[in-house]
Order: sequence, then structure tokens, then C-alpha cells
Amino acid sequence: MVVAKKSAYEENRQKRLEENKRRMEELNLNKLANSLHTPKPSPMKKVKPKLPKQPLDPSSVRRSSRVADLPPKSYKEVAVLEGMGKPRSYQRRDLLNRVYAGDEERQYAVQRAEDLQSSLDQDVPSFIKPMLQSHVTGGFWLGLPSHFCKTHLPSRDTTISLVDENDEVSDTKYLALKTGLSGGWRGFAIDHELVDGDALVFQLTEPTSFKVYIIRVNEPAESSN
Repeated sequence: MVVAKKSAYEENRQKRLEENKRRMEELNLNKLANSLHTPKPSPMKKVKPKLPKQPLDPSSVRRSSRVADLPPKSYKEVAVLEGMGKPRSYQRRDLLNRVYAGDEERQYAVQRAEDLQSSLDQDVPSFIKPMLQSHVTGGFWLGLPSHFCKTHLPSRDTTISLVDENDEVSDTKYLALKTGLSGGWRGFAIDHELVDGDALVFQLTEPTSFKVYIIRVNEPAESSN
């Protein structure tokens, strides 16, 4: 009796399994189940291996025929040929070692300059210019008396020559609007070792030429250059 019941149970169970299998095949569930349980490999980006850099062969570089025919450039400093003239240059004065003239010394130099001016031809225009630190160090700008410039000097920028007592000529740049000497004055001041307190007498011997007399602040009255 028990064996008969077990056989009936197994038979019914087998029928249900076959029925479920048939339905799954109809719904294509087998393939769906397999796809869920079987992981797909993720795609990986291929990395190209880096090749070692090869040194560049200059001979392999293509150059224009016009450039290739030119000699190679050299960026070394070119030495100055012997015998060629060099531009004039001046050392910058040490501004820390400035020497300032006293008031009495300045006044004495101006007095001697006035005595010298009175001995010159009075028909030739002249003026006295006491030297300050700005005239002989640092900026090297020499402002001239405005009234004298407007009366006797050209109304445009020009070159004015300074002739010392040894008849040596120095050219300077005269700026009409600023009524003063710029380029070239620095060289004149350094060459003649002008210092604060010196008094200069400018005599206009020609329309664009001054005769310059130097009265030294640190020299006795009988010495004027």
C-alpha cells in the first residue's frame, strides 16, 4: 500500500517537472537564466607600449636648400678688431662720495667769475653758471638762464659746442623748450673734473658755440683752470 502511494507521488512529481520544463522552453527562460548566471568579461582598453625615444640625427632633418647653403650661425661675442675706434664711455661717479661746497666757498668762486666776466668783451653775450651736484653728478643736466636762451640761442633743438680754455671742443645737445644742455654735457663735466661749487663763465662767441672759463672752488684766485 505504501509502495503504491510512493509510486503515484513520484509519477505526479515527474509530470510537474516535465510540465515546468516545457513552459520554460516556451518562454525561453533557459537562455535568460544562463545569461544571468554567466558573467561577461568587461572590455579593457588596449594600451600601446611606449617605445624608448631615439636620439635625433641632425643629418636626417630636412632643411631648405636655401638655408642649408648658409654657413652655421655663431652666437659667440665678436671681439673688437684692433685698431678700430671705440665709443667714448664714462664711469659713473660715486654718489656716496659727493663733496658739497660751503656757502663762503661758493660765493668766493662766483666773485672771481664775475671779475673774469668783466674783463671779457662786453659786446659778446656771456653769463655765469655756478655748479651744483645735479650738474656734475647723477643727472648731469645743465639748465641755462632762460632769458639768455630766448634772447641769444636758437628756438629749436640743436648742437652747441663748448670750447674750453685749451681750445678743446665738446659738442652738447641743446634742448630749446627746456633751455638746457643734455647729451654731451656729462662728458664735458667729467673730462674737466667739475665739482660742486665751481663757477663757469659761458661766452657766446658764435651763434651755437660757447667759450667756457672754469673757476675752481678749491683753487686760489690766481688759478682759473
